[in-house]
Amino acid sequence: MHTQNSIEHASGNLPRRNFLTSLSSGLAGISLASLLQDEQKSQAATGHRPPDGKTHFPPKAKSVIWMFMRGGVSHMESFDPKPMLTKYAGKSINETPWKSVQESEKLKRVRVVVVNDANGQQRNKVYPLQVGYKKYGESGIEVSDWFPHIGGCVDDISVVRSMWTTDDNHGAQVQFHSGRHMLDGRVPTIGAWINYGLGTLNENLPQFINMGPRYFDVRDGHYLGPAYDSVPLKVDPKNPLPYAKPELDLSNEEQKIEFSLINQLNRLSAEKYPNDSTLQARIKSYELAFRMQSAVPEVIQFDQETKETQDLYGLNNPATKPFGMQLLAARRFVEKGVRFIQIMHGAGAAGAWDSHSNLKASHSKLAMQVDQPAAGLLKDLKRRGLLEDTIVVFATEFGRTPGSQGSNGRDHHPYGFSIWMAGGGIKGGLAHGTTDELGFHAEEHPHYVTDVHATLMKQLGIHAQRLEVPGHKRLEMDFGHSIDEIIA
Repeated sequence: MHTQNSIEHASGNLPRRNFLTSLSSGLAGISLASLLQDEQKSQAATGHRPPDGKTHFPPKAKSVIWMFMRGGVSHMESFDPKPMLTKYAGKSINETPWKSVQESEKLKRVRVVVVNDANGQQRNKVYPLQVGYKKYGESGIEVSDWFPHIGGCVDDISVVRSMWTTDDNHGAQVQFHSGRHMLDGRVPTIGAWINYGLGTLNENLPQFINMGPRYFDVRDGHYLGPAYDSVPLKVDPKNPLPYAKPELDLSNEEQKIEFSLINQLNRLSAEKYPNDSTLQARIKSYELAFRMQSAVPEVIQFDQETKETQDLYGLNNPATKPFGMQLLAARRFVEKGVRFIQIMHGAGAAGAWDSHSNLKASHSKLAMQVDQPAAGLLKDLKRRGLLEDTIVVFATEFGRTPGSQGSNGRDHHPYGFSIWMAGGGIKGGLAHGTTDELGFHAEEHPHYVTDVHATLMKQLGIHAQRLEVPGHKRLEMDFGHSIDEIIA
């Protein structure tokens, strides 16, 4: 630790204004003392201690790459073919052999936020499939013609065709990540819990990253605290970290002095509270912020990648390049030890996949943007030996209705939809669960959204129940149940 003289000597090298700015920032660290005293009293009263960063049992995976398609991907036109939709096209659901789907008790699961909203209705007139299907791989799993590249990787994928949720509007995006309906208030997301529960694999990089357009709730940690929010990144080497550049025009050497001063002041508190792991974590966060300024831009420089690799992700095509760059960055972050990388696709308030009209035109365009990059990611991870301990998730908040909305769209559909997972001990070449013949309800092996969370936790070596925080009771549905049928 530097002496008081070294602090004075360091400050002498800074212009007065810069030094005062540094000092005021550093003094904020001293104010932690009273806060930490309160935290210690609370911990003593409850007996609760934050996780030590170690797994609870031997893990099969280290990292997660989480792709989320905002708006609601049609399950019938992606990974769950329903030829009966074409056979009974134009008829009402009551005129099909499956009219009972609209009388099911499962309809009562949905909690409506806006009563009589123009969207989120069941839609009764059967709408035919808008795309063909093919069988792929040795497993012969059918995938739609809008996702041929992902189809080519199906022997490395487990498709889960029996997801369900309880929000019929786009609050379901938050629900898929947190497990709670938006009427329940905000709670930590799956990325935040993993960030909270596991130690870092690389002290120069954040544990939890978000790329792409977020849904309306931009926080992840909530009652865990902002330290467990995702770090927003852009695939832009010149400015990858919003607000990371110093407000003042500081040289690298001046920044080192500033962070050194902050660190020294924080460690004065650390001497007073030598056993406080929270303070140690906060000191590390200051150090991480400085290291990220050089480490993050280095990761998203693609010059070291071969043309073949860049083409694999579709960087040679304007349609696939934006998502491809994010997924290539994700692979490079995983390679460097980042735990959870969240990539959102589909801009707009609701998300671009929200095809209430012109479904064929919009879905075919959007699928083309993500299909090759997603398949390229799987192939690249596999050939580098990274797929063995990296879980890849491809998800969306709900599906689309079997019935038509207007002349050529589908409405929101929370009762049954599809996602897929790969890597990190997940079986390949498996289609798990079913919906009925119209794709209406999750029928065989139904899974609430937190079952995906539980599966990730299990593969990462975490008992989710051991992460519970005093004063914030979690429900059984918050934890979910791991989808053991897809685990190797």
